Amino acid sequence: MQQPIGLFDSGIGGTSIWKEVVKQLPNEQTIYLADSKNAPYGEKSKEEILKFSIKNTELLLEKGCKLIIVACNTATTNAIDYLRANYNVPFIGIEPAIKPAALKSKTEAIGILATKGTLSSALFEKTTKVYAKNITTIEQDGEGLVPLIEDGKLGSSEIKQLLENYLKPMLKFNIDHLVLGCTHYPYLIPQIREIVGKNVTIIDSGEAVAKQTKAILTKHKLLNTTINTKPHQFYSNTNKQVLETILNNVLATFTIEELEF
Repeated sequence: MQQPIGLFDSGIGGTSIWKEVVKQLPNEQTIYLADSKNAPYGEKSKEEILKFSIKNTELLLEKGCKLIIVACNTATTNAIDYLRANYNVPFIGIEPAIKPAALKSKTEAIGILATKGTLSSALFEKTTKVYAKNITTIEQDGEGLVPLIEDGKLGSSEIKQLLENYLKPMLKFNIDHLVLGCTHYPYLIPQIREIVGKNVTIIDSGEAVAKQTKAILTKHKLLNTTINTKPHQFYSNTNKQVLETILNNVLATFTIEELEF
């Protein structure tokens, strides 16, 4: 089926998921919404997050999307149950990869760097209780990181300072896995690695989400079996320059437009 896959996030972070999806599903066209105007979702109320998620979903459905990836941890944990109950397309969500981190930890201590909206959600609490009940979990709100990423300040001294403040205390607990609970954070992995060293495994959700997307498309007979010749479409409701920079080295053909939504 040649309809596109839709993705939305509170800005550019979900492109870390998008890259994995395109890698594993090269025949699929995608439409991506960067709701940067309302970033970061992690500091918004549950009601606001739900409102934004509904708005983004309805725009993607207007554009004919056959499946929607909620490429945002905070939107997943706060809105995906509502979306699944009220719209007639499959939804793929993003959850912090607590399960693999907890199962693989040798020191029985893992760190979780996420947004306030994710850490305070019922889904996060449930997942942690189920999979990490015998593990020490050090949770840290990454306040301030998303706005800096959205401002194009990757590699900046401001981000480095915040990461040091957030991650160094975790190392005192002898963590051996660090879960990135926000789709913006994979873009910080080079700086994170400098702080945590080579003995801490950094886990994000991109590859797992792409695999799940492929499985759900197959299950619902929605896979596109012909080569995609259409460009991937990106829409941003603020300055598209940061999005262009993030996608600069991507080999796939795409268009980027500024759109009010």
